[in-house]
Amino acid sequence: MPLRTLETWPHGAIMLDAEHTQFALWAPDAFYVSVELENGQSMPLLPQADGWFVINTRCEAGTRYRYNIDGELEVPDPASRAQDGDVHRHSVVVDPHAYRWRHSTWLGRPWNEAVIQELHVGALGGFAAVEQHLARLVELGITAIELMPVAQFPGERNWGYDGVLPYAPQASYGSPEQLKHLIDTAHGHGLAVILDVVYNHFGPDGNYLHRYAKGFFNEDKHTPWGAAIDFSRREVRDFFIDNALMWLLEYRFDGLRLDAVHAIEDPDFLQELAQRVRQQIDPPRHVWLMVENEHNQASLLEQGYDAQWNDDGHNALHVLLTGETDAYYADYAKNPTEQLARCLNQGFVFQGHINRHGRARGEPSGHLPPSAFILFLQNHDQIGNRAFGERLHQLAHPDALSAATALLLLSPMIPLLFMGDEYAAEQPFLFFTSHNDELAHLVREGRRNEFAAFKAFTNPHQRERIPDPNAPQTFEASRPTLKDADVSRTDTLYRQLLQIRHRHIIPRLPGAQALDAEVLAPGAVSARWRMGDGSQLRIDLNLSATSVPCAEHSDAQLLFEHPPRGQKQQGALSPYSAHVTLKAAPPLPPPDGERQ
Repeated sequence: MPLRTLETWPHGAIMLDAEHTQFALWAPDAFYVSVELENGQSMPLLPQADGWFVINTRCEAGTRYRYNIDGELEVPDPASRAQDGDVHRHSVVVDPHAYRWRHSTWLGRPWNEAVIQELHVGALGGFAAVEQHLARLVELGITAIELMPVAQFPGERNWGYDGVLPYAPQASYGSPEQLKHLIDTAHGHGLAVILDVVYNHFGPDGNYLHRYAKGFFNEDKHTPWGAAIDFSRREVRDFFIDNALMWLLEYRFDGLRLDAVHAIEDPDFLQELAQRVRQQIDPPRHVWLMVENEHNQASLLEQGYDAQWNDDGHNALHVLLTGETDAYYADYAKNPTEQLARCLNQGFVFQGHINRHGRARGEPSGHLPPSAFILFLQNHDQIGNRAFGERLHQLAHPDALSAATALLLLSPMIPLLFMGDEYAAEQPFLFFTSHNDELAHLVREGRRNEFAAFKAFTNPHQRERIPDPNAPQTFEASRPTLKDADVSRTDTLYRQLLQIRHRHIIPRLPGAQALDAEVLAPGAVSARWRMGDGSQLRIDLNLSATSVPCAEHSDAQLLFEHPPRGQKQQGALSPYSAHVTLKAAPPLPPPDGERQ
């Protein structure tokens, strides 16, 4: 069987038919590469141009294999589609067409319909266990679930951002077919499924690329996770772009959230990734691309990306709700109300403004639609990066949190929830790993040292109380439990607000734009948006403990009020309150010929 003539090959083991597989490894720093099959058969890969080693051979789905580098080191396939256990073990040949889709006509959902809940697959018990929550989430009003990274990582417990084999679903969560079954089942419920992907670094354990493909990295540039990935190489770009396409085309994910793209210093890569995704997705299908980006690059949201996680909005709200101003919250300590108003009116708070380090951050964003910003009160970072993983309802006044929840779910920004928000889960969400002993020690000490900037942990002895990420009980403590009594008592607010969003906000969201936002008093703002049908949405929010004067809304439809109408003060916002109204669009003037 002749080798295909290509400038580059698809990375990994690609089945050519039911009995034959192509193995391709980019190993420019190796002299010799062979593939070692589980039956003891060893076959040399044929060297090709630009550092490629390739062979087409008889090999069926399910075959376990490893690569041998220069007769010295056996390694897993960096583009392994599945692992037989841990990252250091054998890779497995996967037939991408083995799964029979039940909902093959699913085309996704328009972006304006997005109501996202982020979840951790491992904490919920694996791919199959997540399926048990889907019907409940749909009934609540969720339209999309976002999976924290599922790429194969070392050990069995991890947030997922230490993944080293980005093509392989984590073996402890289930098989590739079980992941597809989860996505298929979600589609049957009308749920979109988003995947969080990490293209800015590889994890510290199980990555052998430095031995045989140093070109993956630029040692002259470093990130918090080591040498930066070198996206100037065609082979490296294709490795990650093909990965994105695999998740979207083969697994039928409905969107990707790219983690920490501020650590990717090659903007051309991000643009090319979006372009190739848009080119290869059939036009009727809805696929969402979103980013996490500390640089607040508004320009990226005009180049194929739908939205960005808006940390600015969260941080301003968190300071107002909790009074915490440690570490990165210091950027929001002086003027959180003004910053919240800017967020509601223009998207980003930092649009070239100077941060606490004396550096300008961000780009102007007021021209973007509000749906270009994903707003949240909590996510995995904002809970899990706390020393003890406390949830917001354990930190904030309950009425203030209810008012902020109204803003989250009824503003024209796209709302994001974290698993357990909707029933005020008591379990924390801690940082957890399952590294080897040496790495576990480094991670434990590094984790505790991160909190030296927080007032409560300036003393090293205080930091020793922080849970050990590698301890099994840290993971077990982070697994949310759902009790019927809790749900009936605490999810009423979310259910009510999401019913309002589906009825009144979502149909009017396309074409929406911010009009203005003003500060009423410390902790209180009023914001207005012109919706796509010309109506005006207004949200008055008071997160302070005092009443605040506020104009009446006699000519508008009341959508939601907290506290209830009977407790509203005339001409004022009561403490910890939210008031949401919708004013109908003015009638169009008659045509010239019909004017009197």
